[in-house]
Amino acid sequence: MTKQTVTRQMLKVAGFGFRQQATLASLEQVLDQLIAQYGLIDRLAAAHSMLLLVQTLGEARNLPVISVADAALASAATLTHSAYSLREKGTGSVAEAVALLAAGSGARLLGPRTVSDDRKATAAVATTAAQGVEL
Repeated sequence: MTKQTVTRQMLKVAGFGFRQQATLASLEQVLDQLIAQYGLIDRLAAAHSMLLLVQTLGEARNLPVISVADAALASAATLTHSAYSLREKGTGSVAEAVALLAAGSGARLLGPRTVSDDRKATAAVATTAAQGVEL
């Protein structure tokens, strides 16, 4: 029996952070900005405490949603640093931290977070590197 190497496609994961006042429209608008900038998104992600609104967006867009433990947010190195995010969640950017953690080991951000026009939501995209898997 011979081994084969199969290359897994890289996935793009959009992580979200938002204020309590954010609406589904806030998240849709910032997601559309990311799609315009980075192309199609494969997964959505949110901190567990913020999951409900992102699940609603995932259902509307037919995209799977990944939940990230709130306690893990501080472990991710983010590109941007919001005083509010640091105080409330222990990370410089909830959106960037969620995207990185949801994309998994070796993930990298494609750029800093994007802010919705109403300034109530942020989102960032992280990608996993394409990997060869032996079968």
